[in-house]
Amino acid sequence: MGLDEEKQATESREPSIVTSSTANGTDAPDFNEGDANKDQKKGVSEAEKPIEYPKGLEMFFIMLALVLSITLCSLDQTIVATAVPKITDQFGRLQDISWYGSAYFLTLGAFQSLWGKIYKFFPLKISFLVSLLIFELGSLISAVARNSTTVIVGRSIAGLGASGIAPGVYTIPAFIAEPEKRATYTGFIGLSYGIAAVAGPLIGGGLTDGASWRWCFYINLPIGGLAVLVILLTFKTPAGVKVVDATLKEKLLQMDFIGTALVMGASLSLLLALQYGGVTHAWNSSVVIGLLVGFVLMITALIGVEFWLGERAMLTPRLIRQRTVWVNAVWGFFFAGSYFITLYYLPIYFQSIDNQSPIGSGVRNIPLIALFSVATFASGKAITKTGTAAPYLVVSSLIATIASGLIYTLDIGTSTGKWVGYQILAGFGYGIGLQVPIVISQAFAAPGDMAPVTSIIIFARTLGGTFLITAAQSGFINQIIHKLSSTAPTIDPASVTETGATTLRQNFSGAELDGILHAYAWGIKVAFAITIAACGITVITSLFTKWTNIHVKKQSS
Repeated sequence: MGLDEEKQATESREPSIVTSSTANGTDAPDFNEGDANKDQKKGVSEAEKPIEYPKGLEMFFIMLALVLSITLCSLDQTIVATAVPKITDQFGRLQDISWYGSAYFLTLGAFQSLWGKIYKFFPLKISFLVSLLIFELGSLISAVARNSTTVIVGRSIAGLGASGIAPGVYTIPAFIAEPEKRATYTGFIGLSYGIAAVAGPLIGGGLTDGASWRWCFYINLPIGGLAVLVILLTFKTPAGVKVVDATLKEKLLQMDFIGTALVMGASLSLLLALQYGGVTHAWNSSVVIGLLVGFVLMITALIGVEFWLGERAMLTPRLIRQRTVWVNAVWGFFFAGSYFITLYYLPIYFQSIDNQSPIGSGVRNIPLIALFSVATFASGKAITKTGTAAPYLVVSSLIATIASGLIYTLDIGTSTGKWVGYQILAGFGYGIGLQVPIVISQAFAAPGDMAPVTSIIIFARTLGGTFLITAAQSGFINQIIHKLSSTAPTIDPASVTETGATTLRQNFSGAELDGILHAYAWGIKVAFAITIAACGITVITSLFTKWTNIHVKKQSS
């Protein structure tokens, strides 16, 4: 039986457990085999039963729940971008800028694959609701925080919840929508994700100016409550997604807690090294070197553990070796990282260099919002109609690289026409490609692999945001400190890094302020330079993707 018939035969039934040997020599359940033998005993094949997909109002409410959920997840990635300067004003912690974003991305990425396993082995609806409730708890903690550390802790908890929301939102359409319509529904979700992400700075600016930065977190509570209510009342677990018949012990063994801990440890080591290097500790200090060595050792251990666990691994080697998975994961890592740097540092540029308010900064991001939204929707519809997805990776990479180079040129006194035009180009480039890796990887994934494959792609994308935002922050702070020695030699760099980005003009004036702004401008350029390199890597990576039409199912050995 070829892959065409095999996928059709398994599309509407739940994978069952059969024993297989893992790399560590123990027997483990294989959740990728079908129930064909059981069907034969019953005399009726599940494949012969028609698949009933939800339609009309039922589909509308399911999609509404998914859109509300992904809006929460996405909005929290960027809504703090315009609020960060105000948060630094209140707590006097400019060096924590990256952590307000990275803390969220860190847990969002590290637990992504773990949630993919949870969705595979535990009830879909309950798991999804739990992820939403965890997210709400983290949002509440950040909203009531009385110091910077508590904000960061709340962001970490919210990221843990979001790491379950994201794979759930992208996996559910794979079971409730006809194969030929999945790209359209994924496009709608991608559009919601994109609009929420790029509108985040605008909404955050409005809330920060009109009320308080705390409302950037309070706003999640009613939206999340509505999402939970809609899911409880309208969402029915698809017939093809049943709880796997295994003991609780076996299911817990599938979670790969060791791999998750190693990802967290490695990520934290690298983030701390980037934060400390050149700021609180020299790059050649024992602290920074020790953190970098720890990062390398934990990554090495992670690779060994994942191969040893085999099918039990959160990053299943069998899936990682597939070209449609590893190419799209690498591409998503760098593309998403570049995208989020742009979203975080444009508001800092507008508020510090151009002296805009948070809401004014958000308004200036509208060109990016508009073009991203249009491009995401258009590419989703085009892929659905033609089945051609790979070219969008190449084109979006090229456009985003050019746009990143242009944004790098932003400086003191840059004209309105330039920053508007650059954002239009960037929005179009990022919009047409950001969701494509998920579409391609799902198109060639077996039904039993849908959740873990989706989680791997989102895992890579969120880790890209985590690492590259922190790298940008490291370059930003280091460049400010370096440039101040020549642009404002009488100023103590610590007095600048401990001052909020929006209060520079309140604490400094005259030649000192001018020198600080020039140092800021150079620091922002370093952050944007990272986006050029990241997008350049995606240009090369995109050439290795699978160019097969996603509507045409190929046979596989």
